[in-house]
Amino acid sequence: MIPFRLGLTGSIGMGKSTTAAMFAAEGLPVWDADAATHRLYAPGGAAVAPIAALCPNAASSAGIDRVALKGWIARDQSALAKLESIVHPLVAADRDAFIVAATADIVVFDIPLLFEKGTEAQMDATLLCTAPAPLQKARVLARGTMTISQLETILARQMPDGEKRARAAHIVETLSMDSTRAYVRALISHIRETHHA
Repeated sequence: MIPFRLGLTGSIGMGKSTTAAMFAAEGLPVWDADAATHRLYAPGGAAVAPIAALCPNAASSAGIDRVALKGWIARDQSALAKLESIVHPLVAADRDAFIVAATADIVVFDIPLLFEKGTEAQMDATLLCTAPAPLQKARVLARGTMTISQLETILARQMPDGEKRARAAHIVETLSMDSTRAYVRALISHIRETHHA
């Protein structure tokens, strides 16, 4: 049986990672795009050698140095496109291998730039995690790892929440843990009733 592919997304501070963990707690396999990139950049990862060929100072025994990569991207206007031409196919291959290995009826794909990169076309449905802007800002700043100007820079690069809402098949307001968990369970039941009946 081919599993149902649910694409999970949401801007920073919208509760996406917490929601992904809730799907995992319900027994569904969750593929994490960021974790896949970390695997590719780790020592022995598939992206290390091709990136090292383009930017030698970004590679070391510890894998790929993201700070060095950012410096290269800042210096060279063509660097990001070159990097993406290496990394995106490897990430896609990692995702495909995950689908092939999956034995569950529903598989969740945690992809921050799901709509920005057009990956929603490869999903059976999409779920957007969202929250009011003041709550989003409070969550991010509470982490203590980012300033308000850094947050604004990130948000400026991401698709506006309103546009994501218009494109998503399903939307969950992550206002509380209990309400979000209830939504996750209800959506799993809905998918099973609708697509596996």
